[in-house]
Amino acid sequence: MLKGHPKGLLVAFFANMGERFSYYTMLAIFVLYLQARFGLSAGSAGDYYGGFLFGIYFLPILGGIIADRWGYGRTITWGILIAFIGKIILTIPGYAQGMFAMQYELVIIVISLFVISLGTGLFKGNLQALVGKLYDYPEYAPKRDNAFNIFYMGINIGAFLAPYAATGAVKYILGKKGFLYENSMPHLANLNEKAHPFLDQMIGTVQNHFAGALHYTDKIAAFKSQMGFGGSLSEFASTYTSTLSVGYSTAFAIAAVAMIISLVVFVGFKKYYKHADLTVKQAKEKAEREGKEDTTVTMSKEEEKKRLVALSLVFITVAFFWMAFHQNGFTLTIFARDYTVSEVSAFNYMFFDLRTFIPILAAIGGLIFMFRKSSSLKTKIISAAVFVGGAAIAYSFYSGFGETKNIEPEIFQSFNPIFIVVLTPIIVGFFNWLRKRGKEPSSPRKIGTGMFITALGFVVMMMAAFHLQSVTGLSPYWLIGTYFVLTIAELFLSPIGISFVAKVAPPRFSGLAQGGWLGATAIGNLLAGLVGKLWDIVALWQFFALLVALTLISGIFIFSVIRILENVTKSSDQQQ
Repeated sequence: MLKGHPKGLLVAFFANMGERFSYYTMLAIFVLYLQARFGLSAGSAGDYYGGFLFGIYFLPILGGIIADRWGYGRTITWGILIAFIGKIILTIPGYAQGMFAMQYELVIIVISLFVISLGTGLFKGNLQALVGKLYDYPEYAPKRDNAFNIFYMGINIGAFLAPYAATGAVKYILGKKGFLYENSMPHLANLNEKAHPFLDQMIGTVQNHFAGALHYTDKIAAFKSQMGFGGSLSEFASTYTSTLSVGYSTAFAIAAVAMIISLVVFVGFKKYYKHADLTVKQAKEKAEREGKEDTTVTMSKEEEKKRLVALSLVFITVAFFWMAFHQNGFTLTIFARDYTVSEVSAFNYMFFDLRTFIPILAAIGGLIFMFRKSSSLKTKIISAAVFVGGAAIAYSFYSGFGETKNIEPEIFQSFNPIFIVVLTPIIVGFFNWLRKRGKEPSSPRKIGTGMFITALGFVVMMMAAFHLQSVTGLSPYWLIGTYFVLTIAELFLSPIGISFVAKVAPPRFSGLAQGGWLGATAIGNLLAGLVGKLWDIVALWQFFALLVALTLISGIFIFSVIRILENVTKSSDQQQ
């Protein structure tokens, strides 16, 4: 899959994988952290979540402006360093409990979020622009779309591992105190905080979504007994919440370390992308110094205007995709916590544990290559060994699981990235199959189709909401199925969209155009938080129906302007 690609793609691949692992480790637990540490409602937590995501994806516009003038490599390097500092600041409230009043802890959180957003703004869009510049050379230009699919896999390998790292850190810190990770405890503990000092005597209730109203004192007492804590209920609830905060901060610290790894990769292998790390001005100056012909593409103001208009139309659509998609770290995580069963059978748990899930995927891959007609005898033998080995490893861990196992709500976020890794070769192969037959849709048509597939994903959640009325806790496969459909939609839209921007953007606005793509994502993320406020107001099926309607309208919009977008695409292809 990497044959014929420049080595600089691998540098970008691993640098991006490290940064995205860091980002998604933080994001997997961020809303849960806010609710556990500060007792925020879903709506209030959504304000922070939406605002942070807005900053993460809006500030790349500033980063693009800087890089188009200052240089891409230097801007990316500073971005990694600044994001690292922001994630260190984020750990302070959990590790320094008692040193600051709660309102000042929230101020520290806001400061950290801004610093992380600024660093990411300097990094993310400009790395995408740099990948695009690697493919501005004629020998690489035809592979641009495939390059961004590979680059996108790096993002999602990091994102797949992130929730496991976050949950592992939390479990480790809780385990040192003899505690288990119970998803409902933070909410109960915050009710306790509000009731103190009369908790042990008063009768308080909390609405349990599955079994009606239960005394929350009884629930805390049950957890206290299960974990063998010897103090009062108030002491137990307070100690558990404090320990959990340290666990979350430890996960944030892991995220910070990952940024250093990303920095080492990007700076250490600079020689592989240095030739493409040039602004239009720098490229012209280099050509003059070396006495060579200036090969940078120049275009009229009118042509630039057409391209910027086309990009803006795509950006409008993208905003609504990310509004819906980024419910994954917000309302879909809350759905996992409150409406999905927290315990599954040992067989089902194999898909939630890295020790079994990865060997299962390896075994499936081995099975596929073993029966491929084009596979050589050597490949078939190796594939058979991978199949047997993967199955054996998975079974060895499965046999020690016990009858049931607990699952954490944030783990569901790992399914999208692993589906990306698994489905990318399939989707790329599908497009290649269509291309050979002259039937491959244009990039804009792929994007529009992606919007319709997104709507289908939330139709699944509507069905889950209706099904909820007759069961006590939904099967995890409703959410897994939704993530599967949304992943297909993402592969039709996101890497194709990034490639479209790299291809269509006027050369002197390469960084700004990628910043614009992420800026549209920022608007979508802000909308994700605003739409999420309806979670506590409307019925579940109505909430998901709204997402279905908005994504359908966006898909219809992209097809209504398809001629404009395809004309600009053809013009760009002619200049390659």
